[in-house]
Amino acid sequence: MKRLLISLAAGLALTAAATPSLAQSTLDKIKARGHIICGTSEGVPGFSLQDKNGVWHGFDTDVCRALSAAIFNDPDKATYLPLSSKNRLVALQAGEIDVLSRTTTWSLGRDIGQGVSFTFVNYYDGQGFMVRKKLGVNTVKDLNGASICVAQGTTTELNLADYGRTHGIKFETVAFGTLEDTVQAYEAGRCDAYTTDLSSLAGTRGKLKDPSEHVLLQEVISKEPLGPWVRKGDDAWFDLVRWTVIATINAEELGVTQANVEELAKTSQNPEVRRMLGAEGKFGESLGLTNDWVVRIIKAVGNYGESFERHFGAKSSNPLPRGVNKLWTQGGLQYGPPIR
Repeated sequence: MKRLLISLAAGLALTAAATPSLAQSTLDKIKARGHIICGTSEGVPGFSLQDKNGVWHGFDTDVCRALSAAIFNDPDKATYLPLSSKNRLVALQAGEIDVLSRTTTWSLGRDIGQGVSFTFVNYYDGQGFMVRKKLGVNTVKDLNGASICVAQGTTTELNLADYGRTHGIKFETVAFGTLEDTVQAYEAGRCDAYTTDLSSLAGTRGKLKDPSEHVLLQEVISKEPLGPWVRKGDDAWFDLVRWTVIATINAEELGVTQANVEELAKTSQNPEVRRMLGAEGKFGESLGLTNDWVVRIIKAVGNYGESFERHFGAKSSNPLPRGVNKLWTQGGLQYGPPIR
């Protein structure tokens, strides 16, 4: 019996030594560091793009700003690490970033086999194609035998191969390591078409030398649910990132905006609003924050609809229809679980 107990103790000690300590959680590390580190794209209009002063703006960037506001009451205590499609998940696994908010599709293989976890969908997208108007291509099937530019390390490559196998179409896939290289290759004429998420294609088309020479095909060949990712092993940080996105969706549904959030936090008699804004309950404390965490988020970046309009509205650099990203109450798919 004594020998058994000694063996068990040794085994537990080895397990403890092999398991990374969560004594200091991701949130603790962020608070001690004084800022959050976000993985972002190399530049996708509407989602994450640097301005002439080097400041990042975009729909995905707003997720990082919201987290920074929730933690520090300051949306600008976030730094950004631009990552290619090929190395984005590796950087997250290695702990180089705290959260990946970078047009990254939720898939089973990624969610269970790469040491990372998807938190919540902040944009429903789909894969499409851009071609030169002069080619006279109207459908994806017209691209049989064509060369297609694609970024490495993306679900786009697999979707393209799957579509070809399903429909008996042969594509010549030409893969590049970065988004910039992929776009440049397409514009230089090295490929007949360029394929990626439709939202990204729309933004890319606007940046080409002559956008009128290029058209987006109307077909969508895949489902691409996008949203922020975190490392596995820290459930509390997973919850905080997930519920930060959810809070912005619920705020839109409940009519809470940048303009009225502080007033509603003091005066609203709606129990859902009161719980969300910290007037009732201790949901913020449960996440390791103060109970007015959602007030800070909405004050900094607005609700989901405000962020969407700012980055994809008619006056934005990448105007996109709201489509299925409308609230469920408006016929869309965006649906926030309740804060209660």
